[in-house]
Amino acid sequence: MAGEDASYEIKSVQTVRGMEARTMAKWEKEGWEFVTQSQEPLLRTKLTFRRLKPKRPRYLLPAAAGALLLLGIIVAVGAAREGADTPEANASPTNAAVVQSEQPSKGPSDTPSQKAEPSEPAKATPVVSAAEQTLTVQNNSELAALLAGSDSDYDSIQGFATKYKDRTIEFDGNISYMNNHGDYKTRYDILIGAGNYSATSMIGPNFQFKDVNIVSDLHLTGSNIPEGIGKGDNLHIIARVEGFNRVQGLFFLKPVSTSVR
Repeated sequence: MAGEDASYEIKSVQTVRGMEARTMAKWEKEGWEFVTQSQEPLLRTKLTFRRLKPKRPRYLLPAAAGALLLLGIIVAVGAAREGADTPEANASPTNAAVVQSEQPSKGPSDTPSQKAEPSEPAKATPVVSAAEQTLTVQNNSELAALLAGSDSDYDSIQGFATKYKDRTIEFDGNISYMNNHGDYKTRYDILIGAGNYSATSMIGPNFQFKDVNIVSDLHLTGSNIPEGIGKGDNLHIIARVEGFNRVQGLFFLKPVSTSVR
């Protein structure tokens, strides 16, 4: 137990209702202690955590000052050496010796020149503009960071959703949660996580396919199309960015094609 005078950092996190245990496990793994939870509107739950603030060692300030002083000395010595090692200017080009060719130029060749055969015109390669290119973790570092980040980093998530609205992204994900949309029997709200499914942890934003039919809207592809999908299935997803709802904490996607991994 920490002493009574211990100082704590406080963190509040919102999560989708039903995902509380996974969210608690994620933050407790990072050293946070669960304190309270409360129900929020729109099927959200607010979780509060705390952890001890690290004490700052007193010797850090003198050490930093010494390091800065040493760095200044190194820079000054380097500048002095660079000035001393500067090579002298090259000799003027007017003093360079002019070398004449000893071999007279040959007259016209007696061998008749061969006519070049006409080459076939090169086939035009379709060019995909940057605005039409599908974003992947290989060609877009911002998408890679988004998928590896936290679902509570709303500023980064909203920044990506705004910048790449209506662009197509492609990534490996999983079905973290799935429920019927309203009173419909064949339409669903599907919560998508990044990477492979885990019952105890989740990375990346809370992506959602909202109000979709599995057959007509998910556009299932691949050599092994299942009759149905559900929570825990790993997917390969190509989808269009629709936007981020900061109140709900949901990043909405429109499916382009989906395949089960």
